[in-house]
Amino acid sequence: MAFFAVSQTAFLLAVLSWRISQSEVLVEHLPLTPESLTVSINSTLQHLHLQWTVHELPYQELQMVFQIEISRFETSKVIWMGNYSTTVKRNQVLHWSWKSELPLECATHFVRIKSTVEDARFPELRFSSNWSSWEEVHAHTPGHDIKLIFPRDKLVEEGSNVTFCYNAGINQNLSCYLDSELIHGEQLYSNIFTFKLNNVPFIREAGTNVYCAVNYALKDGTVLFVSKVLEEPKDFSCETQDFKTLNCTWDPGVDTGLVFDGQPPQHYTLFESFSGEKKFCEHNNQCSWEISPDLQETYNFTLTAENYLRKRSVSTIFNLTHRVHPKAPSSVHFKNIGATNATMTWKIPALGNYSTLLCQIELRDKENALQEHNVSIKVNGEFLFSELRPDTQYVVRIRCANAKHVWKWSQWVTQPLVTAEAVPSKALDVWRRVKSEKGLLHVTIFWKPLSKFHANGKILFYNIVTKQLDKKSELKFQSIPAPANGTELTLNQGSYQIQVTANNSVGTSLASEIVISRDSGNEEVEEEKINGTKDGFHMSWKPQSRGRTGYVVDWCEHQRNLHCDLQWKNLGPNNTSTVISSDAFKPGIRYNFRIYELSTEKIAYLIENRTGYIQELAPLDSPEVKALNLTSHSFTLSWKDYDTEAQRGFIQGYRVCLKSKATQCHLDAVEELLPDNSTCCKHDISNPKQKTFLVENLQPESFYEFFVSSYTSAGESPVGTFTKVMTQDEHSHMLMRIILPMVLCVLLIAVMCYWKSQWVKEKCYPDIPDPYKSSIFSLIKSKENPHLTIMNVKDCTPDAIEVVNKSEGTKTPFIGTGKTLTESEFPKPANFYLLPAQDSSVPGPCISFVNHTYRETACDSSSCAHTPVTDTALPCQLRLLASPDNLQKTLEKTHRDSQGEIPAGEISLNYVSQLASPVSGDKDSLLISSPVPVLCSEYKMQTVVPSCLDSTVLSDNGSLSSVTLLGQGKHYN
Repeated sequence: MAFFAVSQTAFLLAVLSWRISQSEVLVEHLPLTPESLTVSINSTLQHLHLQWTVHELPYQELQMVFQIEISRFETSKVIWMGNYSTTVKRNQVLHWSWKSELPLECATHFVRIKSTVEDARFPELRFSSNWSSWEEVHAHTPGHDIKLIFPRDKLVEEGSNVTFCYNAGINQNLSCYLDSELIHGEQLYSNIFTFKLNNVPFIREAGTNVYCAVNYALKDGTVLFVSKVLEEPKDFSCETQDFKTLNCTWDPGVDTGLVFDGQPPQHYTLFESFSGEKKFCEHNNQCSWEISPDLQETYNFTLTAENYLRKRSVSTIFNLTHRVHPKAPSSVHFKNIGATNATMTWKIPALGNYSTLLCQIELRDKENALQEHNVSIKVNGEFLFSELRPDTQYVVRIRCANAKHVWKWSQWVTQPLVTAEAVPSKALDVWRRVKSEKGLLHVTIFWKPLSKFHANGKILFYNIVTKQLDKKSELKFQSIPAPANGTELTLNQGSYQIQVTANNSVGTSLASEIVISRDSGNEEVEEEKINGTKDGFHMSWKPQSRGRTGYVVDWCEHQRNLHCDLQWKNLGPNNTSTVISSDAFKPGIRYNFRIYELSTEKIAYLIENRTGYIQELAPLDSPEVKALNLTSHSFTLSWKDYDTEAQRGFIQGYRVCLKSKATQCHLDAVEELLPDNSTCCKHDISNPKQKTFLVENLQPESFYEFFVSSYTSAGESPVGTFTKVMTQDEHSHMLMRIILPMVLCVLLIAVMCYWKSQWVKEKCYPDIPDPYKSSIFSLIKSKENPHLTIMNVKDCTPDAIEVVNKSEGTKTPFIGTGKTLTESEFPKPANFYLLPAQDSSVPGPCISFVNHTYRETACDSSSCAHTPVTDTALPCQLRLLASPDNLQKTLEKTHRDSQGEIPAGEISLNYVSQLASPVSGDKDSLLISSPVPVLCSEYKMQTVVPSCLDSTVLSDNGSLSSVTLLGQGKHYN
């Protein structure tokens, strides 16, 4: 037994030692080291791609872990170490990738790998292999290739981190930029510079420029493409309108596409899991799916959005009958349209026997829903509208949905509907205004147009029928075309019944009736003031009679306009108060309200008259004031033409502002500071009817300034321009008592002189006769010059003698009387023209010329020679003392001598004119005269000759004694 146990133990030890020996041999010869390691670069993704195999696996598959080391620039500079676990099959090629933050083109990388069996089924194989040899991946080396910046045309999502490197080759003064913005970098190796950008933004679809410069000279650049982040599709759903096609729609979100082949827009794929079918969608927001003939009821769709950087998916599952979205109804029409009803018909595209449709109908009037109805149909529909209004435009809308499962309603289809007209259903609201003038009634009829609800059609005209109630007369018809709202009637004095109706194309409305009494238009009611509020005018009144049917309040809505736009309000018989409100009421405008009571005979009686403002305002203008009765101590101010009813509030009074040099105001005045910092004494007049004010207790000969303003409950009118006035002197009334009579006397004298102007002119300053108009030319008949206009001495026969008699008391005989006239009785000097008849003893007419105005005497009786005329010598019977030639010569000689002998200032000038006798005719006719002598005629002399020449009397030898004749050239005008 013991031997057996010992033998068994020895056997087990021998077996164990053999197994250990076998394991050592197996481990020693088992080739589990990774082999055929190759490393490649994916520049687009910046991945290092590793590929290797594990030869001669002891089993078909083993769970293994591979430890990987990656170095940069040198094998000793390990930058990454990690494990990769996988199940390895015999003769399998293994793949693994590593993403580098630094562009792989900028540095040389080294990779090695070793494996470890981590299979629980074979614990004896749990050991690690040796490292594989380093596999080198060469970096980009500068040379003829000018690409120095990496990565090239990099595509990243917005918000990502990007590292750029620059392979300079040698150490240089390097600077890099991102869209002209300097990028700060660091030197990674002797010839490698890196620049890291964090959270890069989306700038533009065309990409962002990245470039580097050495000593400010551009060396290389690239483009960084930043894409929007791909979003998950939203609102993904599918529906059918005909059970033939499913229409799937979604919201794609932001477009991630870039230009210049940076990245195309995202594309979408639709996958149905039950059928396993897949479809690439042509549009980025919708996709159609054909429904199979076997009518698959349930669908499970997955929508995938994808671009170069990522994928996003969303799914939906539904029953086909629950996703029915019908098409809009078609062929919507109306038939049998009446005034209150109409029938609507429509059609729906056929859906087969799969569903029944529910249609919703709305009837609207000016966007207000009046009727809503639901109708179930298969294909065609019909509905009757009732209780419609005549002549009304409606809008009818209809839409449909699946009756069993309402997924979505179809689009609305709108159709207008206009009902037919009907007879107006209400009488007009009528009112009137009456004016009595010269025995006639001027009646203005007003009516309010019927509302569209009561007009039941377009009103074409209004009929007015007038009937006189006092006596039988024919009815007066009048038709007023629409859209008038009133007319005027002129009636004789009396009572009248007036009816007004409205007419459309169908018929006539009920008649509205008013009665005009004989006394209408003559009512007089005292006016009462009322105050308005923001709510309007509140007013109340007392009933005047028991037999009343109602009240009417009327007013003008535009009070200040020519057409006041009369408004009225009807009230019941039990309403004795009301509030009148209107948007047309404006602050500062006075409104007048009249309240009428209606009797059972439909006669309106005026019972109240109210006036007021919705809001009082301060006056805009002040009275125009006149200063009257100005004295030395007072004057009166008057503004009688100031219209208080046109103001913007009830005038409560006036304030008189008086400025003067006086520093103190009287007891009845208050000193007030004006806007211009001056002060005035203000007197308050609380009676608005008082429009005069006496300003007294003033100083004489002092300046005062005054201004009158009005005020209402809302304030005072603005201060305007002051008027200046000066008081009179205390003694001015005494001066007036003296000056006024003198002025009156002067005026009286002036009036008398003007009245006797012709007489004064003749006596004081007579006109100088015009020699060209003298009648003496009719005595001269020159055959040589028949057109003679100026008399020449040579052509004139001297036939005039001027006798100058200046001696006092000299008496001159008066022709034909035998009496003598003293100097006091006859004008001085006594000048006579004696016109004798040659060779005839018959006495001729005598004309005497006297001009007191133009006579200037410069000598006295002692220095002038005179030829006295005796009492017995008749002036009209004198004969010519010398011939004309001798007389002219003597006259010329005497004149020449006189100029040298007579001193200046001692010459008497007489104005002499030769004229014919007052008897018409020529010179010969003068010789034929009446035997009765005539008085000498006075005439105003014209031609001036010296009258004081010291010459002798003309004698037989040709001398002239104190006779002055007209000399040639001695004419003065």
